[in-house]
Amino acid sequence: MDYLLQQLLNGIQLGTVYALIALGYTMVYGIIRLINFAHADIFMIGVYTSFFTATWKKIPFPVVIIISMAVCAALGVLMELLAYRPLRHKPRLSALITALGVSLFLENFAALPFIFGPEYRNFPELIRMKRYVLWEAHDLAVSNIFLLNLGIVAVLLLGLFYLIHKTMIGKQMRAVSYDKVTASLLGIHVDRVVSFTFLLGGALAGASGMLYGLTYRSIQSPYLGIWPGWKAFIAAVIGGIGSIPGAVLGSYLMGISEVYANSIDSTLGFGMAFVILIIVLIVRPRGLLGEKIQEKI
Repeated sequence: MDYLLQQLLNGIQLGTVYALIALGYTMVYGIIRLINFAHADIFMIGVYTSFFTATWKKIPFPVVIIISMAVCAALGVLMELLAYRPLRHKPRLSALITALGVSLFLENFAALPFIFGPEYRNFPELIRMKRYVLWEAHDLAVSNIFLLNLGIVAVLLLGLFYLIHKTMIGKQMRAVSYDKVTASLLGIHVDRVVSFTFLLGGALAGASGMLYGLTYRSIQSPYLGIWPGWKAFIAAVIGGIGSIPGAVLGSYLMGISEVYANSIDSTLGFGMAFVILIIVLIVRPRGLLGEKIQEKI
């Protein structure tokens, strides 16, 4: 029981990383019905931005996460402007293939020796880790990094919900998501809303990259975003692609199940994501919190 409870906490910590990545997938899909596979590589850029910022003149943690979010937000907007906007009115397959192309370009460009290079790096210890015992009888404990992760994700999620439901740009995002043509006729600048969505998703991916480096303290290579990106995408689909609460729910489900599977066998965690995806899609094809959408033929 002690082991199971500790693994549950580890799964929640991993789920926080997936949640911020999954939100970028689900917001972009909700607005323009595009699976932005390059979003995982924005997360990777966030990890490296955090690393280089943290190692340059020992910049403090709050500044590091702000810089990481700003760089990834700018990258998201640039990606949308150069790669996706020219294909806005083209067949969806064109945009999907372009997303895969952008993803491969970012990974291989970052792997060049004069950019990031393929070598392994240790993330600096920005915050000294401390251990807090929750239940001494069962040796159940959490670290200050775990609490910091939960706190940052909670603040970002609350800010996101407030922005979407209480601000003018949030109302415009919901209007564009519902019907882009009608929204434009009502005076909403659709391109600006789409760019803002990419900016927001990129910023969340940058925060996730910062938390990933701070938590796991290792940067394997510029290809490190592939598996977290796939698992976050699967989490968004499990929760209901296009649903923000669904993305968060799916991410925590994914993180907890992966940690438990890895505790049995280290290779089982990679397949567990797809097993859960298949089961959920068989039972609820729209995802756990996805809404039914009527499509005209």
